[in-house]
Amino acid sequence: MSAEPKTRASLLVRLRDASDAEAWRQFVQVYAPVVYGYARRRQLQDADAADLTQEVLRSVASAARKFEYDPDRGSFRSWLFTVARNKLLDLRARQRRGQGAGGTSAQELLEQQPATSDETLWDEEFRRRLFALAVEQAKPDFEERTWQAFWRTAVNGEEARDIAAALGISVGAVYIAKSRVQARLTERVQELSEAEL
Repeated sequence: MSAEPKTRASLLVRLRDASDAEAWRQFVQVYAPVVYGYARRRQLQDADAADLTQEVLRSVASAARKFEYDPDRGSFRSWLFTVARNKLLDLRARQRRGQGAGGTSAQELLEQQPATSDETLWDEEFRRRLFALAVEQAKPDFEERTWQAFWRTAVNGEEARDIAAALGISVGAVYIAKSRVQARLTERVQELSEAEL
């Protein structure tokens, strides 16, 4: 799997057309949860994270009409991260102006985190989104019992013997189900990465 999936240049070109609903649907499906997740991990409340996400999407919509993608200048995801981070800093500045003077707060300590920490959070949110999309696409391909055997072992960390008893299958069947689903998810994440979302 490539380490840094990129946004398809063709999708960016299509975003120039504000009436291309499918391009915008794809874009929002992938990136809105990334922006929202990043905002939540930077300690924004739900409503503020949703507002930040909308502000970032509005910025993309405004910039998309004149956006000239040049991969030599950097990735689209990096540009989007910069937009999201700047909007977050603007929001925090507006929030501070509304607060009274005081000593060092937890909010100020959070803002002193280095930018690499923000970039790491951003990249983690993007990887989480790729995994979520892969799960969404792969889950219908499996029987519910197979999916539960995978999810309960790989994600929830439950013991195979407990899952086998609960699902009425052998321990070996639990491991086979886990292996099959993991292989399919790995394949889907690879395909999504190669599709350059």
